[in-house]
Amino acid sequence: MAVPKRKMSRSNTRHRRSQWKASAPALVKTVENGRTVYSLPHRARVVEDAQGTPLFLEYKGRRVADA
Repeated sequence: MAVPKRKMSRSNTRHRRSQWKASAPALVKTVENGRTVYSLPHRARVVEDAQGTPLFLEYKGRRVADA
């Protein structure tokens, strides 16, 4: 593990940390059964029954895992 030879000043530390910025997720808008649903692309989505109980995960219309 790298160990710094000298102490980094508070100003330099904060300047370095301020360069990291969070980016907003790219959501995809789809309409399912009259409801507008936003989801992340290329991720499995949870299929729920009418009461909201998670049943399984699906990706590209195929069942991939049990929830």
